Amino acid sequence: MKTSINFKASKSDSEIHNFRKKSFDYIRKDLTHKNEYWMEQKIADQIQKIESYCKEKSGRKLQKNAMPVREAVVVIKENTTMQDLHNLSKRLEEELKIRIFQIAIHKDEGHFDKETKEWKPNYHAHLVADWQDLETGKTLKHQSFHYSKMQDLAAECLEMERGISGSLTRLEAVEFKIKKKEEDLKILEERYSQMQQEMESKNSEEFIVKESDFLGFQKIKTDKTIENYEKAIKTNNIQLLKNKTELESKEKQIVELKTNIESLKKEVSFFKSKNSALLTNKTVFAVEKKKYLDSVENTLKKGILQESIKIPNLQNLNDAERKDKMIELLEKTSKENNIPFSAFEEVFKDSNKTASFLNLLGGRKNHEQLEEKQIVKFRR
Repeated sequence: MKTSINFKASKSDSEIHNFRKKSFDYIRKDLTHKNEYWMEQKIADQIQKIESYCKEKSGRKLQKNAMPVREAVVVIKENTTMQDLHNLSKRLEEELKIRIFQIAIHKDEGHFDKETKEWKPNYHAHLVADWQDLETGKTLKHQSFHYSKMQDLAAECLEMERGISGSLTRLEAVEFKIKKKEEDLKILEERYSQMQQEMESKNSEEFIVKESDFLGFQKIKTDKTIENYEKAIKTNNIQLLKNKTELESKEKQIVELKTNIESLKKEVSFFKSKNSALLTNKTVFAVEKKKYLDSVENTLKKGILQESIKIPNLQNLNDAERKDKMIELLEKTSKENNIPFSAFEEVFKDSNKTASFLNLLGGRKNHEQLEEKQIVKFRR
């Protein structure tokens, strides 16, 4: 089985759904007893705590458009336990600062197969998370590789296969949509054709209204007959127009989806060729490596400049104090940006860059160059 985890803003009725505080027509009540629940805090109370801490930590109110509480739906197995999900929660907090305070395991949702009438369960769990960065008081900021990390953690902790990520997932979704739209289009075309046939085969005698005169002869009642014809034509024209509009709409949607899928196929092909080039072409690998290390250097420079603003007397530190401060900054930058220590080791192999970073930290133009081992004494 494949698993996936996707966080979105928590809904106002989340607890009502997750903890089954009312009955829903899409669940099997005879299976609800298999559900499991855990709550550390109510959502409303947690939001209040988050807002207070933001004010205390940053001196400002939490932004109106912030999403301090988010919820994920995680695909699980039938035998997934609450302990498995607590283990996942622990890893999310340790590696991504995401703190889970509510968990609900649902085993009473699913559907009956239309053909076999067999019950197809939808085993999943809801994880409600505090999305606040405790260091800043603001909401957590994650990059794309952090969301990929979430998928890795879910697969590892739940002992399931990791879902396909990125463009491949979207490609599969679009292909499914196209198939569904084409099926709908076929049904509409059949319905449209059927109506036209019905109109052509309609016996005009059905619309004629006759009445007997005083001698018993049948005569056509003109006004009623004309009225019947007008009603029939009007009704059929409206239905035909409606069907024609639906057909055109479906055809347009299919064209758009096919254009989208072509774009996604090109995107997937590009990434596949890029990955292949990285593995086989030394020049391409060197270029990508340089881009990455340049971004690491840029991130570190920003961190040093921010620290210089916070602590204006950095230039007064002696060499030993400056080295300690640099190591502290490296550890902080690594943790906040999920940069591996090996990337800093690679950057600091260049003694000129080492001296440049120390000069930037101390605000001096001349500084004793330090050996690589003095800089990369990180916690391992």
